[in-house]
Amino acid sequence: MKRMQTSNVLVSGLRGLGVEVAKNLVLGGVKSVTLHDPQPAAWPDLASQFYLREEDVGQNRAEATLPRLAELNAYVAVSSTRQPLSQDLLAPFQVVVLTNSSLEEQLWVGDFCHSHGIKLVVADTRGLFGQLFCDFGDDMVVTDTNGEQPLSAMVSMVTKGCPGEVTCLDEARHGFETGDFVTFTEVEGMEELNGCGPVEIRVLGPYTFSIGDTSGFGDYVRGGIVTQVKMPKHIRFKRLREALVEPELMITDFGKAERPPIMHWGWQALHRFIRQHGRPPRPRHQGDAAEVVALTREVAPGAELDEELLRELAFQATGDLAPVNAFIGGLAAQEVMKAVSGKFTPITQWLYFDALECLPEENKETVLTEEQCRPRNSRYDGQIAVFGAELQAKLGAQKYFVVGAGAIGCELLKNFAMVGLGCGPEGCVTVTDMDTIEKSNLNRQFLFRPWDVTKLKSERAAAAVREMNPALRVSSRPDRVGPDTERVYDDDFFEALDGVANALDNVDARLYMDRRCVYYRKPLLESGTLGTKGNVQVVIPFLSESYSSSQDPPEKAIPICTLKNFPNAIEHTLQWARDEFEGLFKQPAENVNQYLTDPRFLERTLRLAGTQPLEVLEAVQRSLAGERPRAWPDCVAWACRHWHRQYSNSIRQLLHNFPPGQKTNSGTLFWSGPKRCPHPLVFDPDNPLHLDYVMAAANLFAQSYGIAGSRDRGAVAELLRHVRVPPFAPKAGVRIHVSDQELQSATTALDDGRLEELKASLPSPEELPGFRMFPIDFEK
Repeated sequence: MKRMQTSNVLVSGLRGLGVEVAKNLVLGGVKSVTLHDPQPAAWPDLASQFYLREEDVGQNRAEATLPRLAELNAYVAVSSTRQPLSQDLLAPFQVVVLTNSSLEEQLWVGDFCHSHGIKLVVADTRGLFGQLFCDFGDDMVVTDTNGEQPLSAMVSMVTKGCPGEVTCLDEARHGFETGDFVTFTEVEGMEELNGCGPVEIRVLGPYTFSIGDTSGFGDYVRGGIVTQVKMPKHIRFKRLREALVEPELMITDFGKAERPPIMHWGWQALHRFIRQHGRPPRPRHQGDAAEVVALTREVAPGAELDEELLRELAFQATGDLAPVNAFIGGLAAQEVMKAVSGKFTPITQWLYFDALECLPEENKETVLTEEQCRPRNSRYDGQIAVFGAELQAKLGAQKYFVVGAGAIGCELLKNFAMVGLGCGPEGCVTVTDMDTIEKSNLNRQFLFRPWDVTKLKSERAAAAVREMNPALRVSSRPDRVGPDTERVYDDDFFEALDGVANALDNVDARLYMDRRCVYYRKPLLESGTLGTKGNVQVVIPFLSESYSSSQDPPEKAIPICTLKNFPNAIEHTLQWARDEFEGLFKQPAENVNQYLTDPRFLERTLRLAGTQPLEVLEAVQRSLAGERPRAWPDCVAWACRHWHRQYSNSIRQLLHNFPPGQKTNSGTLFWSGPKRCPHPLVFDPDNPLHLDYVMAAANLFAQSYGIAGSRDRGAVAELLRHVRVPPFAPKAGVRIHVSDQELQSATTALDDGRLEELKASLPSPEELPGFRMFPIDFEK
C-alpha cells in the first residue's frame, strides 16, 4: 500500500475500458490518477462508459468523467488533461495505461516508457475480444510471486549429513516446493540453523525435505519452526516494438490455445485497416472482413490462419461491451498495481481473450446480419454491433432478481444498466440486501459514497445505477432471502422472473437461492470472491448441474483438543476467543429463552447426541440459578472469578496432569513441538490489561441479563477488592484429552443421576414470569 500511495498513473482514453481501469485504480488507492482524453463524448460511448450521462455528449470525455471518479476516494488526487500525448506529459508518471489508442501511438509511447523506466500497460477491447500488453522494464523485481501467506511447519527431526534432511510433524503436510527458501527458529541442539540466512530446499516427500550440508552442525535435540521466505524474482520485459515481432503469449484458456497467435496478428491487421480507412470495419460487413483477413496475411505471411476467427474480429471491431470492458479493465488495473507494488507475478507479456461462445450456435448467419447489427444512434449501438437489435429488445424485456448489493452486486447492477437489462417497458431488475453501508465497504462497493454510510445498500445501489441509465427499471428491497421471507418472494414473484444473479457472502443463502431456482426452474448466475481469487458458476435448468450438486472440500478445521487445551497459532486464539464469547454470552442466553418459552425444550435437549444434554442443562442451570446476578457488583465478581478460572486455575490443572518435564511413550518431551508449556497468571487489579478484561466481561455479562453496566474503572477496581475468589487446588482424576481421537474414543455415556439432579434444580418457567435474557452476537 505504501508503494501504491507514492505512484502516479496516467490513464489515456476514457471510453468504457478506460473508465473501468481508472475506477479500479482510484478505489485501489494509488497516489494520483490523471485522465487523458482529447476527444468529446459521443452517443456510442454510453454503451459502456458508466460515468457519462446523456447530457455530457459533446463535452470532453475526461473532464465529464472526472468529478464522478474523484468522489470514489478522497485520498487519491484525480485530474484530467486534454493536451495530446507527448514525452513531457508522460515523464512524471510511474505507470502509463493506453486504451483506445493507435498502434503508432503505442509504439512511440512504448519506446519512451521503456527507456525512461516508466511501466506501460496497453489494453483494448473489440466486442467479445480483449487484448492486454505489459512492459515493466528490463529488470522488474517481484518481491512476492503469489501473495499467499508464507508457509510454516513444526520440525520433529533434522539429520546431520550432506544434505541434511528435515522431517516435519505429521499432523499436516508442509506444503513447500523444491526451490523454495526457508529459515529456522527455536531449534534446540542444532543451534546453527537458528538465525541463518534463507536456505534453498529440495522436497523429498509431504513431510520431509533436504537443506544442504548439516554434517558440521550440533546434534538435533528437539523443536523448531521452519518458515518459508519469499525471495525476490527478476523479470525482463521486451519493449512493445520487439514484443510485436516475438510475442510471449499468456494462455488463459487451453481449449482455445491456438487462438492467441492468430488474434495477435489480426489485431495488427485491424490497426492497418483503421489507419487506411480512418474507421474500423463495419458490423457484419463481408467486404471489410475480407480486407482484414487479407491484411492479416500481409502481417503473418505463410502462417496458418483461422479465417472465421479473423472475420469475427472484423465484424465486432465497433463493438463495445460493458462486461468485456469490466473484465479487461479489471485485469489492466491489477497489472498496474503489480507494477507499482512488486507483489504478484505480472502478465508476461501479451494476453488475448475472446468470449465467442456468447454468440448463437445455430443459424448465426441468418440471426446476425448487417441489417440487424447496423448502428441505430442509440446508447446500445456498441452492443447491437455484436448481438443485433433483436437480442437488445429481448434484454430490455428481462425480469431479473439480484440477491445482494455488495462488491459483486454493485458490479452486476452497473453492467446490467449498461447492457440495457430490464430497461424496456416490460422489463425490471429487483435488488435486495438487508445490510446497511459501512465505511469499510467503500474501497470496493463502488456505487456507494461517504454520505451513503448507514443507509440501505439496496436503495443506494438502485439509485446509483438509475443515474447511469435512466431507462433502467430497478426496484430495491431490504429483505433477507430465506424461509421467513417466502411470503414476500412468493410463487408469483419467482414465476415472473427470467433469472436470478447471486451476489452473496455466505454459503447457506447461496444454497437456499439455488433450491428456489431449481424449484421454479430459473437460471442462476452464481459468483464469489476471496481476496485475489474468484469464481463464477452459470446454472441453466436441464442443461447444467445446480450449485448444490457439488460441494467444496471442507475447510481445514482446528482439532477441538488443540483449541481447548493447546492453542499454538494465531488462528487458534481467534477461534478460541470466538467460541469463548459465544459460549458465555450467546448460547446460554438463547437456551434460557427457549427453556422459558418452549414447553418441549427439555424433551428436545435430552435427545441431543453425546454429552450435549448435560452441557446445555448445566449452562441453563448456571444462568438461572448458580451464577445469575442480581446487580452490577455480582457481574464484576463473576468476571473476576471467570478470569481466575481461565487464566490461572485451568492452566494449573493442565500442568498438574502434564508436568513440565513429562515425556511421552516415545521418549520425547510432552511439552515440545506445537505444544508450548503454559504459565498460570496472577490477577493484578493494577494491571490495565487485567482490569480491561474484567470490565469488558462484567459489562457483557450484565448486558445479557439486562442489568446496567459501568465504565468507571476506579469503581470497578474498588469492587474487586471485596470479591472473594475460592482457593484452587488441582484435582486428581481429571481427564484432559490430548487428541480428538482420544476424545472420540472416550465414553459418552450420560450420567442420568446428574441429569435428573439438574432438571430438579431448574426453576420452572412459571417462577420467572416476564424474565428473559439478551443473547449477544459476536460481531466481527
